[in-house]
Amino acid sequence: MTKQNTQKSVRHEMLDITHATASYEGWMRDCTAVISSDIQSKHQQMRESPFLFLRGTFYRWAQVWPSVCADLRGAPKVLAVGDLHVNSFGTWRDAEGRLCWGVDDFDESWPLAYTNDLVRLAASMKIVIDAEGLSIRFKDGCDAILEGYVQSLKDGGYPFVMEEHEQRLGKLGVNSFKPPKDFWEKLNRLPAIRNSLDHKVTRAVEKTLPEPRMEYKLVRRQAGLGSLGQERFVAIANWEGGFIAREAKAMVPSSCAWVEGKVKRGQSYYQQAIGSAVRSRDPFQVTDGSWLIRRLSPDSNPIDIQDLPKHRDEEMLLHAMGREAANVHLGTKRQTANILKDLRKRGANWLRVGVSQMARVVEKDWDRYRKR
Repeated sequence: MTKQNTQKSVRHEMLDITHATASYEGWMRDCTAVISSDIQSKHQQMRESPFLFLRGTFYRWAQVWPSVCADLRGAPKVLAVGDLHVNSFGTWRDAEGRLCWGVDDFDESWPLAYTNDLVRLAASMKIVIDAEGLSIRFKDGCDAILEGYVQSLKDGGYPFVMEEHEQRLGKLGVNSFKPPKDFWEKLNRLPAIRNSLDHKVTRAVEKTLPEPRMEYKLVRRQAGLGSLGQERFVAIANWEGGFIAREAKAMVPSSCAWVEGKVKRGQSYYQQAIGSAVRSRDPFQVTDGSWLIRRLSPDSNPIDIQDLPKHRDEEMLLHAMGREAANVHLGTKRQTANILKDLRKRGANWLRVGVSQMARVVEKDWDRYRKR
């Protein structure tokens, strides 16, 4: 890191949440075109609850994590998810048409201590528990995440393919999650874009369509929370008896680049993260230049943990989330033995301590943020 970037990084640590947000959004505008109305919508949602605030502010997490959890930041590094939380999981179809489950968002992927993902996942769990969105005890939830993580590391990981784990995933409540019946109706109601897009966007989308030069309608879409403000376009076509859709989302580097004072376009780690993780990947989820392309369909969607049926086995669900975090970290193969060695050195309650510290910071920041 250059001396100038080091100075910028130090200044970041001095910012409060209001100034940090303004600084991050200014940096974001240097990286990509930003939709101001989406940013305002993001701010409104972030004020609603600590959990939505957590989801929308990974930049703040990346900023304060090194000082709040100084004893954890030196753990072995992996290509981490970064913005991992209980709503970071979803379903997709693999190349064989099988329904798979796992982490579905790698926007914030960055080389980080493996402890970062585990603390953030468990902190999101704690915040949801405090809001009575989960009934599991905090200690039991942390234990389930950590046990799943360690087990997966020792086993070498295993992709979550729904047909192969139907009984297990059924207990998670995932099999009972109903795809939205009005998915295509809502998508088709979005107004068509009249102006032509940059040829790089259209080229990236058209490469993933089943036929060359096929007709499609382009719409603008608003989705997600952490990535609100980034441009999203969807190509919708009627093909062989039904609708198909491809989404193009403008990418920005991980917020960790902002913390380090770096400004660049595109995203250098997204493709690497999905390509190296232990999973049966979605063949339609690819990066093309500074754009992320993926297939949209009713059964390829993020899953909101609060929308899962009440008969779900929360301990098993969190155990599976821990296993899936390890599936991602196993992509950094050289670190597996080092992580297991590091875990053996840590006390029994290291995860609960780190989670409690970071959750307090998040809730304190949210309280200040919503009053501004």
